[in-house]
Amino acid sequence: MPAVPAPAPLPRSFYDRPTLEVARDLLGCHLIVDDGQQRLIGRITETEAYLGFMDTACHSSHGRTQRTEVMFGPPGHAYVYLIYGIYDMLNLVTEAVDDPCAVLVRAIEPVQGEDTMIERRNGKRGRDMLNGPGKLTRAMGITKAAFNHCDVCSGEGIWIEPGTPVTDDDIISGPRIGIDYAEPEHRDAPWRLRIATPQLRRQLERKAAQQNAK
Repeated sequence: MPAVPAPAPLPRSFYDRPTLEVARDLLGCHLIVDDGQQRLIGRITETEAYLGFMDTACHSSHGRTQRTEVMFGPPGHAYVYLIYGIYDMLNLVTEAVDDPCAVLVRAIEPVQGEDTMIERRNGKRGRDMLNGPGKLTRAMGITKAAFNHCDVCSGEGIWIEPGTPVTDDDIISGPRIGIDYAEPEHRDAPWRLRIATPQLRRQLERKAAQQNAK
């Protein structure tokens, strides 16, 4: 049986940068979860940046709480929280200590362990299997209980590795989702970043045509 390659997680310096840069550079990288028995890998295709105190869509803008404590710590840690009591959301802490910013991982595509992902998603396949932050955590087995506060630079349990680089021409930016409570300048900021697949381009073109026809 071939030896499993040693983890090569992205270094802490990758996360210790402006959050929008990290959100952009995570596109194309590989999200890895390894429980010691199997290794699941997904290529990151969508992210959202949350810019700390100045961003009213960001949890930490309301101050330091037990929930957001990890965001105030060193970069390169996982901030996993639960919404609606059902969906775990994976965020990666960025920037310096006490500058509480993070990037939400919104979507991935399978690279390794797809059968396990399909099973955990109750038979879902294709685009709908992993095209949402709650969907991908369910498929990858990422929970708040298991991974909140985890050091993603350690190469243990959960981490990010370099994947396939993405050019600027292949990235589409737009407003983030589900933040109606935020101030307009933050609600409308183009801080949601997606790899522009042909399918996504067609979808956006159809949407634009429908809006223009009104």
